[in-house]
Amino acid sequence: MRLDVKRQLFARSERVKGIDFHPTEPWILTTLYSGHVYIWSYETQSIIKTFELTDVPVRAGRFIARKNWIVCGSDDFQLRVYNYNTSEKITSFEAHPDYIRSIVVHPSQPFVLTASDDMTIKLWGLGQAWKCVQIFEGHNHYVMGLGHQPQDTNTFASPV
Repeated sequence: MRLDVKRQLFARSERVKGIDFHPTEPWILTTLYSGHVYIWSYETQSIIKTFELTDVPVRAGRFIARKNWIVCGSDDFQLRVYNYNTSEKITSFEAHPDYIRSIVVHPSQPFVLTASDDMTIKLWGLGQAWKCVQIFEGHNHYVMGLGHQPQDTNTFASPV
């Protein structure tokens, strides 16, 4: 099987740790080892927004398009949320006592899942409080990834 590649984005960058596509805009979110986060336009092949979040790796990031937000997790255990139009920081808090490795945004409900080296997955309620709604335990090593089932949006999986 061969892919017919229509467009490629080539750019020199620092070590990319995470990536996400915006669902309606021609944008790619990249999270970097340097602690920076970039939003790229794949139409113009240029950076359209830069966030200097921290001085440690940002390993995960996702768009929350319905809110015009990005949510990012890093090696300082912080979950950070920014408005990508205004660059306003919405919130920042310690979400785990270890590195945050993966983030999944529920496609229709106000929830975000985070996975961490603390061997847990946490379910967060979006909003003013960003309250931890539930903690999923049972891994005996780092939780390196998360995915959700597109046909049943209340089902998620993580590697064991």
